[in-house]
Amino acid sequence: MEKKKTVMLLSGGLDSTTAMAIALAESYNVYAMSFRYGQRHSIELESARRVAEAMSIARHLIVDIDLRAIGGSALTDEIAVPQSRSSEEMMAGIPVTYVPARNTIFLSFALGWAEVIGAVDIFIGVNALDYSGYPDCRPEYIEAFERMANLATKAGVEGRMRFKIHTPLIAMTKAEIIRQGLALGVDYSLTHSCYDPTPEGLACGQCDSCVLRQKGFSEAGARDPLVYAG
Repeated sequence: MEKKKTVMLLSGGLDSTTAMAIALAESYNVYAMSFRYGQRHSIELESARRVAEAMSIARHLIVDIDLRAIGGSALTDEIAVPQSRSSEEMMAGIPVTYVPARNTIFLSFALGWAEVIGAVDIFIGVNALDYSGYPDCRPEYIEAFERMANLATKAGVEGRMRFKIHTPLIAMTKAEIIRQGLALGVDYSLTHSCYDPTPEGLACGQCDSCVLRQKGFSEAGARDPLVYAG
């Protein structure tokens, strides 16, 4: 029997890599999509390539879009990336590392590709627990996008396809995500999570993403294989 196809949004980070491992464990034929969108941490694309190659997926597509044209985020504009914030500070509001409408843009590209290749399933590694407060990581957002996907596509309107957005990590802590990934054989040394890496490509160890990653590995009782600056 031919495996079901899925489009996987792959950033090269810890969460999306774990989500892809889950999709593979569920016997999906994975078509991964990554984006070169003008992000300051473009080193993540090298991680995405390594992960895609190591996991032997069907295809890995890197799409070029320039979100620097609109800016508005520390990841795409001349805005400093917050450093050494406490958990309370992270949960106090939406941080400047939020990229305006990023997941909506990415999911829209994934939806288009899914319709073309005949995949009704789309996987995204969003998480609503140990995260930085992004509005496009919440369950209600994912539910709304899924409804829209089935209204906005030819295949959905004709009833030929019923699109489903899969978020296997959405209710997991970072430690639970890491334990799940390790159980599935994920090599986290291939991943990169830092928002503000050094020119040499080392993780800063101080941005929200690095802090959450380190906290997750500590709580999971596992060693983080990522090399940090300093």
